[in-house]
Amino acid sequence: MTDSPLVTVESPSEHVRYLTLNRPEKRNAISTPLRAELFATLQAHDTDPAVRVSIVRGAGECFSSGYDLSSSLMDDTPTYSAPGDGAWTRQASDGWFSIWDLAKPVIAQIHGYAMAGATELAAACDLVYVAADARISYPVVRVASPPDWQYHEPLLGLRHSMEAMLTGDSIDGTEAARIGWANRSYPADDLESAVLDVAKRIADVESDLSQILKRMVHRQFDVGGGRAAIRAGQEFQALAGHQASVQAFRADPLAAMKKLTDRESGPTDEESSQQ
Repeated sequence: MTDSPLVTVESPSEHVRYLTLNRPEKRNAISTPLRAELFATLQAHDTDPAVRVSIVRGAGECFSSGYDLSSSLMDDTPTYSAPGDGAWTRQASDGWFSIWDLAKPVIAQIHGYAMAGATELAAACDLVYVAADARISYPVVRVASPPDWQYHEPLLGLRHSMEAMLTGDSIDGTEAARIGWANRSYPADDLESAVLDVAKRIADVESDLSQILKRMVHRQFDVGGGRAAIRAGQEFQALAGHQASVQAFRADPLAAMKKLTDRESGPTDEESSQQ
């Protein structure tokens, strides 16, 4: 139990809801309780006629620093996964896919930075809008494993995903929009109002129609093999855990992450350890 909700809900406009990741003291690191609360809130909105679109954003200085490795991520997970190699990535994938499978649209609003697991949450949303000066990264590929939810190639294409996987470099919001990670970037001061304008336009459409439009796009993506391609990556994430370099990383993850953060400006060591 927590003293305050891990996800706060506000209504900035008729039929629009903000869902704010509410762990600013932890850079909104994604713990299992936070994931469970986020999914439950979105599912409740799906059956609430007063809600037509949700905006997921982060409290404080950033969207999210990624998965909270200081917590027990596999305790009481919001989705079941058969035990054994790949259990973590299978249930993580099912959780993010559950956002795609909602009836009502979900928008990600990214400021500050989104790292590793936080980029999975953003990619799971139907639309993504980002501050031009935000930093987007998945640095863990340099020391630990492929992504847990491997959206990169299906969403970004061969060249952009290959560069992201082999370098682990961060990109700013402008570049994220250029390569298709986000729909559009805005100056940081304009981001909130711009995203709310989009949400209001979506909210003008009745939910019985908008859910058909959303489902159509995702179904076409599935027919093209996108969902199967993401699931195909699960075994590689599990396989990485057996490699000597990854086992060395797990022996001293803070030191390994410090090397990454020394390479470029960005989150602090503490923030990076929360991937």
